[in-house]
Amino acid sequence: MVRGYILFSVAVALCVPSLAAAQTMSFGDSAGLIASSCGADITANCRGVNLDSNRLKECLSRNQDVVSAQCKATYFKAFEAIQKRIAARVTVANACQREIVKLCGGSTKETSKSIPCLMTANGVSARCQQAMGEAGYR
Repeated sequence: MVRGYILFSVAVALCVPSLAAAQTMSFGDSAGLIASSCGADITANCRGVNLDSNRLKECLSRNQDVVSAQCKATYFKAFEAIQKRIAARVTVANACQREIVKLCGGSTKETSKSIPCLMTANGVSARCQQAMGEAGYR
């Protein structure tokens, strides 16, 4: 009984960090995960497909009956992480609007140009710092 509880606890402890990492996965890590888990499936089933994230996801979904179990288990998680990162980068302009204009003398239409300033400026709000962290800038 105790041994089973210990094994269960270890399994949960190992899984929890990987779930948290999936939510904050970088674009490079997501692409690497897809490449390592689905490389053979992409080569076999998606030859000639433009490899942007939407078309690749559609190809893998269309061919899921022949895609490996490892790829199936991974690619939805990786694409979800990519979409979360994109959405987080879009929200930086809203969350950091005051800081972009007042602290960095920038425009929210060109948020990416203000990121280096936001990273070093004093007085950046917690909301803005959180948004930059979720977007992968920190």
